[in-house]
Amino acid sequence: MESAAKLKEIRLSNFVIAGFASIGATVVTNPIEVIKTRLQLQGELAKRGTYTEKYRGTIHGFIQVAKHDGIRGLQKGLSAALGFQFTINSLRLGIFDTATGLGWTKKRNGNESVLKTWFYDSGVGGCVGSCAGSPFFLVKTQLQSFTKSEIAVGYQREHSGLMEAFRKIYNANGIRGLYRGVIGNIPRAALGSGAQLATFGPTKDFLYRNNLNFSNSTYNSFLCGLIAGSMMAVAITPPDIILTRLYNQPLDDAGKGKYYRGVSDCFLKVFRTEGLHGLYKGFWPTYYRIAPHSTLVLLFYDEMKFIRDK
Repeated sequence: MESAAKLKEIRLSNFVIAGFASIGATVVTNPIEVIKTRLQLQGELAKRGTYTEKYRGTIHGFIQVAKHDGIRGLQKGLSAALGFQFTINSLRLGIFDTATGLGWTKKRNGNESVLKTWFYDSGVGGCVGSCAGSPFFLVKTQLQSFTKSEIAVGYQREHSGLMEAFRKIYNANGIRGLYRGVIGNIPRAALGSGAQLATFGPTKDFLYRNNLNFSNSTYNSFLCGLIAGSMMAVAITPPDIILTRLYNQPLDDAGKGKYYRGVSDCFLKVFRTEGLHGLYKGFWPTYYRIAPHSTLVLLFYDEMKFIRDK
């Protein structure tokens, strides 16, 4: 009985540890997220070369934001970003670790199943976490896109902060308004989370099996997190752009989007007008953010579990 109770306690603590593991990583990488959001909205539904580029890449984006919004502008939407990351990572990593601990991700022969790993990470953990945190991502996008007219891109909404944004959205469109575009989280979570954790675990196993691992477990976690984050950046950029566009578009009186009717409509319109380049706008800041963010989250998560289990 004691061992069963202890196991239950450990599984529950995994959810909390996963949430807190994301906080430090989010504070460090949020400025890159601001630049990414601006680049994704730049030239919305316009052919390449027909609009003025107010942000000519990641470095220029940092300079523009710091110049017009000040240094604090680089941390726009931080509270919403923290809320989203805490929600998604506590559920995603917590659910995945629980499934792994119960042996649900293994084949009958005891080896890890890639399909089961993807299912419990992305299909269950990633999608549940992303959908639960959707209101935070919605507000984060709107807070980060708002700026002075000289460098404004995309539709502009002015919110003084997280709670005011929640109140305004709820008063205008209710709970439905807070979860507008929530379906867009599913492909984002399925591709992004799947690429991350389906790479992280097998990479660690590969290093150990081939005696390529470091004697220091922290170095192993860092290297595997970096590789997993790189794969995640490639997979997540197109669905991330679609989600950003859905969340930031203007609404009609019925609370429906004026530019896009949904995920597939957004994908087709972006591809037809902006091409493949449009689906990968902001890729480099996405990579610069996700690679270190993924590395730090998984590193902190592994280290906090190690400290707990001592």
